[in-house]
Amino acid sequence: MFDPSKTKTNLIRVSWDRLSRLPAGKLAFSRLVGRLAPYTGSIGAHVLELSAGYARVELRDRKAVRNHLRSVHAIALANLAEVCSGLALMYSVDDHTRGILKGLSIEYLKKARGTLHAVARFDPPAAGSAGDFEVEALLSNADGTVVARARAHWLLGPK
Repeated sequence: MFDPSKTKTNLIRVSWDRLSRLPAGKLAFSRLVGRLAPYTGSIGAHVLELSAGYARVELRDRKAVRNHLRSVHAIALANLAEVCSGLALMYSVDDHTRGILKGLSIEYLKKARGTLHAVARFDPPAAGSAGDFEVEALLSNADGTVVARARAHWLLGPK
């Protein structure tokens, strides 16, 4: 299986920068992320925007991500927060750095229904940074109400 940590370039940044400009390129990139991280891909999130220190990811409300209360499942929300924070961070790091999630805390503020957007926004780490890095992701419903707030704790280090 392909291991993105073995590449000599920042695969996330290079792939987004190439694909996002093409028709259906954002969808292709989103599917690529799902293939590289199959569990993450299971929620079918769609990456809408990605740049250094920023990501916006969408999750459509559908039966596959719902719970018995007819709202989006808590773990689907945690998965959305992880992928949003991780993509923003991995886009931001240099070609020789990788990251691994070492912790994730999430507060569920309201039932999550309808199309959701996760946004992560932060000052990118300095080139060659190593150590802990925290990224907050806010998950909102269609009217902009925050339904969950997550803090992802990433460990950065050399590839």
